[in-house]
Amino acid sequence: MGQKDSTEEAGLIAHWTFDEGAGKGAKDIAGGFVDPVEYVFNDARFTTPCDPQWRKGVRGGALLFDGYSTWVTRRAGQVEAPRDALSVTAWVAPRSYESGEGQRLSAIVNQHDRENKEGYILGMYRHGSWSLQLGLDGAWEEVWATDDPLAKHQWSFIAATFDKSTGLMKLYLNGKEAASKAVSKHAGITPARTDLLLGKNNRSTVIAEAFHLNMFNGMMDDVKIYNRALSAEQIAHAYAVHLSPYGGKIPPIPCDDIKLDRSLLLNDRHRPQYHVSPPAHWMNEPHAPIYFNGQYHLFYQHNPQGPYWHHIHWGHWVSGDMVHWRDVPVALAPEKDAVDPDGVWSGSAAYDENGVPALFFTAGDDNAKPNQSVGLARSAFSEDGDNDLVRWVKHPEPVIEQPQGIGLTADFRDPFVWKEGDTWYLLIGSGFETEGGTALAYTSTNITDWEYKGPFYVGNINKYPYLGPVWELPVLLPLGKDKAGNEKHLFLISPVGPGADVEVFYWIGAFDKRNFKFIPERNEPQLIDVGDFHFTGPSGMVDPKTGRNILFTIAQGERTPHLDYISGWAHNGGLPVSVYLREDGRLGVEPIEELQALRGEKLVSFENKPLEEANGLLKDVKGDMLEIRLELEAQDADQAGIKVRCSPGGEEETLVYYDYREEMLKVNRTKTTLDRFERSNGVQGGKLELGGEHLKLRIYLDRSMIEAYANGLKSLTTRAYPSREDAMGMQIWASGSRSATVKSMEVWRMKPAW
Repeated sequence: MGQKDSTEEAGLIAHWTFDEGAGKGAKDIAGGFVDPVEYVFNDARFTTPCDPQWRKGVRGGALLFDGYSTWVTRRAGQVEAPRDALSVTAWVAPRSYESGEGQRLSAIVNQHDRENKEGYILGMYRHGSWSLQLGLDGAWEEVWATDDPLAKHQWSFIAATFDKSTGLMKLYLNGKEAASKAVSKHAGITPARTDLLLGKNNRSTVIAEAFHLNMFNGMMDDVKIYNRALSAEQIAHAYAVHLSPYGGKIPPIPCDDIKLDRSLLLNDRHRPQYHVSPPAHWMNEPHAPIYFNGQYHLFYQHNPQGPYWHHIHWGHWVSGDMVHWRDVPVALAPEKDAVDPDGVWSGSAAYDENGVPALFFTAGDDNAKPNQSVGLARSAFSEDGDNDLVRWVKHPEPVIEQPQGIGLTADFRDPFVWKEGDTWYLLIGSGFETEGGTALAYTSTNITDWEYKGPFYVGNINKYPYLGPVWELPVLLPLGKDKAGNEKHLFLISPVGPGADVEVFYWIGAFDKRNFKFIPERNEPQLIDVGDFHFTGPSGMVDPKTGRNILFTIAQGERTPHLDYISGWAHNGGLPVSVYLREDGRLGVEPIEELQALRGEKLVSFENKPLEEANGLLKDVKGDMLEIRLELEAQDADQAGIKVRCSPGGEEETLVYYDYREEMLKVNRTKTTLDRFERSNGVQGGKLELGGEHLKLRIYLDRSMIEAYANGLKSLTTRAYPSREDAMGMQIWASGSRSATVKSMEVWRMKPAW
């Protein structure tokens, strides 16, 4: 078995071993070409350029394809186009599956044009199914392996053959036949006049202007193309020879070899480093926080294929303190024959009847009507003792389906679950056509059987049109008793739909458990954050360790799809925020105290300095990962605040300030960046009544992130993408020639959270 078959190389027209281990080219040892490997960071704009990611393979090396920017190109005409027979063999280890957009394959090897019925493609489809497809004399033929999917994070040896003389197309998985199809005898492959690509479909679907779908995500090794049909015996022999160094078993892949690599983005000058973020690619809102066995778990909407919105999974972080985080494997992914074949959307976490974590999620199934329901997954902790909660088992059926005539059809999502006594409560976002957004209420005694209790609260879209027709991500948190002894709750939502202002709105009020209704103190909602569209996607929990209400949000990145593409990431979470009922009945908003653990060197500390003297002390204080504490007495200034991310000549700067006449906390980004492709501009802000207090700011700079917390009452989250690398300074500011005094100021460097 260890000797090479003397006929193995006959008819070999291309062979990529991927043994290079470095560089931007992959050598075809059969054809003698070195083919370019496209990769987003070959010529990086915002981070350190680097080669494509090379890894250990089954035979020597392997190439890791990132799912959206990595592919190998052989120019048309530089490789023989098989006509009468074809074989393709390869070792592949997928990292994730695509949704099959446009009913096209995530290409492993292809030189084809499906619309013109030319050429050939071997690739993957939904949920790991895979296929060989050929243009045969005016017909498009496909053979599929649907019952033998390619497993994620594992090596598989695949082979695909076509023989004109027998009229057979065949697929083999790990040395055994997986599928076969008879086609017209004596019909040959019609050559396609396209480049031959590895990892990218040469007739791919494009979304968001910049992203090609139908890309392979994972590792490849030892790809071969023949102009003949290998026999079943030759394929089985090749498989056995490859595994002879491993005792006949497929070698496991170390997690570090195939996971998304966070280290590639550590030097990105715009990517936050102490805010939660996926290791790479796309995230939506963080959600479903839960504390279990000494660790906090936080999940997030994630596309592991690239930095664009599509085919959402649940990413997963773990922390001991809500400040220092670790990446762990994706918790939930869309699955065939499950409740969520078309996406695992937002939800929440609770404890089941045995105190073990359970996840409630929005299950996407486009074959169902409506296509959204509530899914349930339980942790397998009780079976395997995995304290990182990596493995989850989905309930086979939806636990809640949208009742007919209740809410807007197909707008039924983002369940929020909590338990009081022996009862679990659930709110889910929806809307009513003539009234506005709503959260619908359910109760259960066992987390699988739920009873509908009616609308929890309904918006008034006629009076408050910015609340939109649909509400997402409802959250209810207990605030305790007010001074009169009345129990208060905090109800938060995020509006969507025509006319909606996509922010986090809230009401303080009473939770009427008897009637399952929320009764607000005042009908008009309020904002926690007065930035514009940067603080969205709320989720929350009562911290079992401290009893605090903790709120998590997404910090929208605001960039164009092109900038997301070349950056390799999109969006991150905001800092964890403690929300509470103040003595004056208003909502208190503060970043959690644990963030002090990220403080490094203290750069400056002073008190009671006039503006000019204070700026002299700040002259050499520079950085883009800082915590700033500032108390300002405005004296006769109409506006006062602080400029951050300032270049030495003031060409770029971002001003966070308070307007005393308008009683508004604002940010001025008209000079934030000179880069015309970035979207950071304009003035944003919102109402903040200080009641005669000095302005007290806690500002967190984390590269492109700017978060300002004012007087424990409001936050202002925004973004800055300076074009100049020296935009690192700061300066206290007051309007015109007006005076102001810095009552106190402290600045610390901040350390990464990862």
